[in-house]
Amino acid sequence: MGKTDIKELNRIRRHRRLRKKVMGTSEKPRISIHRSSANLYAQAIDDLNGKTLVNAATTQKGFKEKTTSGGNVKAAAILGEVFAKAAKAKGIEKVVFDRSGYIFHGRIKAFAEAARKNGLVF
Repeated sequence: MGKTDIKELNRIRRHRRLRKKVMGTSEKPRISIHRSSANLYAQAIDDLNGKTLVNAATTQKGFKEKTTSGGNVKAAAILGEVFAKAAKAKGIEKVVFDRSGYIFHGRIKAFAEAARKNGLVF
C-alpha cells in the first residue's frame, strides 16, 4: 500500500466520523465537497429525503470559459460563487458544510469563503 492510498484511507475515516454528526435537511441541506487533482465537485443534499437539491462542478459546461484549470484555488472560488447563486435561486440560504474529510485549507477554504461571501450561511 502506497503513501497516497494510506492518505485516502485516512481521509475516508475522517469523513465517516464527520458524517455521524453532520446531517442535511430540506431547510438546511448539507454541502458535500469532492476534490480530485483536476476538478472540484459540490452538491447540496437533503439527507432525510435522499435527494440532491443543487450541484455544481468545475467540469460543467461554460465553466472552462471562466478559468483555465478546474483544480486550483481560483477555480474553487469561482465554483463557490456559482454554487451559492444556484442555491439562492432554489431558495436555500442556510446550509451545513461537509468538507468530506479534507483539511479546511486551499481549495476547500476558497470554496467555502466564496459561498459565504455570496450569501450562504454556515
